[in-house]
Amino acid sequence: MKHPIEMKRDNDTAPLYAGVKQMILDRIHSGEWPPRHRVPSENELVTELGVSKMTANRALRELANEGELVRIQGVGSFVAERKGYSALFEVRNIADEIAERGHTHEASVVILAQEAASPETADALDLAIGAAVFHSLIVHSENGVPVQIEDRFVNPAAAPDYLAQEFSSITPNAYLTAAAPLSGSEHIVEAAMPQSWECKLLSILKSEPCLAIRRRTWSGRHVVSTARLIYPGHRYRLEARTGKMFEE
Repeated sequence: MKHPIEMKRDNDTAPLYAGVKQMILDRIHSGEWPPRHRVPSENELVTELGVSKMTANRALRELANEGELVRIQGVGSFVAERKGYSALFEVRNIADEIAERGHTHEASVVILAQEAASPETADALDLAIGAAVFHSLIVHSENGVPVQIEDRFVNPAAAPDYLAQEFSSITPNAYLTAAAPLSGSEHIVEAAMPQSWECKLLSILKSEPCLAIRRRTWSGRHVVSTARLIYPGHRYRLEARTGKMFEE
């Protein structure tokens, strides 16, 4: 069988970068390059295939945009895992969702502190501006790859021991569900371009779009927490199903 690049040279109707993309896809789909396998760099593709660096860059960039590859700055390009997913209108523990896929969950705590509520946070938690709130910023990873930033503010009255928890081994969701049983939730979903600090935490490029969920939860009449959840768009998807499903 001819190499895809050789096929391109016999048929000038297809751009050269498409041949490079197809060569990479063939190896991924055949299983030769499994998830998390490091694919050749731009320079290696130039040497191996005799194409220009611009051609190699476009092929890798488009495959990353299509979700086939994960590009990590300063490290390289890797075959993407099958996209993880979260239930859109359910408040589930991300550690459980990852475990159900047979993968490993890890959490890195960036911030865990008491702060004064900003006007926005105070409004979301139904507290006075400047009131004490608990703030946690955590990066959740699946098989070592960052998949979510959880930026959460908590009403201390609902979970007074929040700051004493070890959130590298238990998630805020698991703790809050036990401390203040959920009675209601609110979800706002939007597309968002990541801020510079979010790119660093998620190991993504500034040009990569993200999915953002703003979520508030209640226990009885009291707002327990407000959270902003950021997912890299090429690594994650959100799902929802309503009504009854019937099979014939």
